[in-house]
Amino acid sequence: MDRELPTRFWIEAVVAGIGALLFVLTLITREWIEILTGLDPDGGSGAVEFGLAIGLLAVAALSAWFARRTYVSAHA
Repeated sequence: MDRELPTRFWIEAVVAGIGALLFVLTLITREWIEILTGLDPDGGSGAVEFGLAIGLLAVAALSAWFARRTYVSAHA
């Protein structure tokens, strides 16, 4: 009998999805921070967005790993 997945799993899965989506968005356009906020923290070079993309990829990977761990322990 399957147990219901805890809220923690869904939070981790959503954070992983958002992180991955923003990473892909950064690969498509490096000016998304400027588009969304109107601020230009790096003078248009895209360096801030690239650094943020690497961080978002790390967050997505860690969140996905935590979600998988939570999923496996909920079904053990």
